[in-house]
Amino acid sequence: MDAKITLAVDDASPALPADDANAPASAGRRTFIKASGGLALAVWMGLPPALAADKKTAAGATLTPNAFVRIAPDNTVTVVVKHLEMGQGTFTGLPTLVAEELDAAWSQIKVEGAPADAKRYNNLFWGPTQGTGGSTAMANSFEQMRKAGATARAMLVSAAAKRWNVPAGEITVKEGVLRHAASGRQASFGELADAAAKEAVPETVVLKDPKDFVLIGKKVGRTDSAAKTNGSAIYTQDLKLPGMLTAVVAHPPRFGAKVARYDAAPALAVKGVVAVVQIPSGVAVVAKDFWSARQGREKLQVQWDESGAFAGGSDSIIADYRQLAQKPGLVARNDGNSAQALGNAVKVLEATYTFPYLAHAAMEPMNGVAHFTGDALEIWNGEQFQTVDQITLGKAVGLPPEKVTLHMLFAGGSFGRRANPHSDYLLEATHIAKSLADQGKRLPVKLVWTREDDTSAGWYRPLYVHKLVAGLDKAGQIVAWQHRIVGQSIIAGTAFEGALVKNGIDGTSVEGAANLPYRIPNLTVDLHSPTQPVPVQWWRSVGATHTAYSTETFLDRLFREAGTDPVAGRRALLAGHPRHLAALELAAKQAGWGTPLAPGKTGEQRARGVAVHESFNTMVAQVAEVTRRGDGSFTVDKVTCAVECGLAINPDVVRAQMEGGIGYGLSGALYGAIHVDKGAVRERNFDAYRVLRIDEMPHIDVHIVPSAGAPTGVGEPGTPVIAPAVANALASLTGTWTTDLPLIKA
Repeated sequence: MDAKITLAVDDASPALPADDANAPASAGRRTFIKASGGLALAVWMGLPPALAADKKTAAGATLTPNAFVRIAPDNTVTVVVKHLEMGQGTFTGLPTLVAEELDAAWSQIKVEGAPADAKRYNNLFWGPTQGTGGSTAMANSFEQMRKAGATARAMLVSAAAKRWNVPAGEITVKEGVLRHAASGRQASFGELADAAAKEAVPETVVLKDPKDFVLIGKKVGRTDSAAKTNGSAIYTQDLKLPGMLTAVVAHPPRFGAKVARYDAAPALAVKGVVAVVQIPSGVAVVAKDFWSARQGREKLQVQWDESGAFAGGSDSIIADYRQLAQKPGLVARNDGNSAQALGNAVKVLEATYTFPYLAHAAMEPMNGVAHFTGDALEIWNGEQFQTVDQITLGKAVGLPPEKVTLHMLFAGGSFGRRANPHSDYLLEATHIAKSLADQGKRLPVKLVWTREDDTSAGWYRPLYVHKLVAGLDKAGQIVAWQHRIVGQSIIAGTAFEGALVKNGIDGTSVEGAANLPYRIPNLTVDLHSPTQPVPVQWWRSVGATHTAYSTETFLDRLFREAGTDPVAGRRALLAGHPRHLAALELAAKQAGWGTPLAPGKTGEQRARGVAVHESFNTMVAQVAEVTRRGDGSFTVDKVTCAVECGLAINPDVVRAQMEGGIGYGLSGALYGAIHVDKGAVRERNFDAYRVLRIDEMPHIDVHIVPSAGAPTGVGEPGTPVIAPAVANALASLTGTWTTDLPLIKA
């Protein structure tokens, strides 16, 4: 997510939420699940634990000191993770924090997803809201999860001290075993769980000195790898419930169109189809299986009312935006007097950039299971936005949020899409389930979006136009910088508008531009946020997806005009920004900046390009090596990446996220473009919306800047830097910078 939500956070360490009897329980190797709606099913190991039933044991009580840790008599340590695991490593990073302070053995750690409960599991950076996004999972939980582990450890030590009648200070804990050296006594966590459960929960605990870390900063195996490798991990598409039906939705071909009338008879004639229902977003075909539902949708006859439909397209939007870019907008930053400085500049350069709509294109298309019983609603999905979804879905069926139960499954990617501020696809599933319930069919229904639905039915990274103007003095120094941005707001009209739109300015539209770190004396950033009927939302790294490209390529162009080396030029302008500088210096050093590249084949040219950018309080610098062939085609051969993300909780996960972010960003930079023609999306599948292939992935070297600072995000910051690094490498060969993305046109 994706979305960056910046709210004031008290510097004081948050209190750990108290647990209660409704806390989720651990899933065993095979677990029989009884859901509140009366549904039962059996699943194998790897089930996301929000579905798991309480584990009964006759051995004694389970130690449950807070909402995040449970230590059972069988010596397992269950860590309840409040953030969705969608590939970014939350089910590994957050348990690492607990295990470190608990001094547990990594092998005894089990993980389960938290239920929807903002009082216990809110994102501390978002206030009273539970959800995953903005690369906040590790950063907002760092102290909270460590304290959860340290609290449990203190209670175990206290219980052991009483049992052995020895001072607590003489007891050591290592890899899940408590020892008293003088007496030779020792006990496992499980052996002490019952006694520790009777101890008072300490109000304060002392956390480890970083020099004593055993797990934090080291490579530990991911907790989800085995299940995802052997196929036992449960995603929404895998879920099967007794009596469950499957639904697909016929969406209007043009944005803003509505159902005028439809003939359900041809769809109902398809074997397996059991119902056809109209919902606010279209017409749903419900069947006993996906194929029957899909066949039924193909037979369904719908007449659309297009009187209020959007009839424009990408070209007309770009034309309108380019005109807006000639006029001043709402000022997001104004240092000095850029207009006067431009008038006095020796040389003035200008560039206008266009950035197309982009699809999220997660490997798992949108889906969700809903079961409405009249007095309760249950949802199963890769749940990313618990609080928002509970409120929205509850309103749709006339229930308070607490009557909406959300079961967090694994998600096959998201890149922001599953955190939809309007709960769009889950709302569809809910409307379908309610319609069925109204007909007496109170059964769970799985909504499935096909790849075509996922690509063409809406919710994109907005289309943007940027206009930049800068002036140089006679020494080649940048004395003026004006940056105008035109594009839809992804925040206006959502629950986050009050926090993220200030004086009419959507902070996510200008991030990366309004906080430009370079030392330029006269700098202005302004914004236009026109409304469009094309539905948009955050996309991985949000505003940085476009601001990093325009600022970093325009900066390189200015350096070229001044005859300044791109790394040296950035170094001079980044005085006062040590984290940016550290990332830049490390990337340049490891890439061999300033040394000759190995020559290519006959007719080929090779070059490096550099870019550095901050997103989500993490600084990333990348050096891209490209090869340009005689026919103008090119390959991206190698990327050297340096990341300054504070303390790296798990360096292997950090590297993986940088690699994944680079691949995702490169895919969008090279090929990504959603085109709207007469109100309809042209692209429908990967044949038209091309994504990066495995043989196009460059070799990537990731280097982490050593830091003792608090962890910052890594899920998104690797994405925005690759596009300008590649473009700058190509421009060093051709002398021109691509200003109309993607870099490769269809």
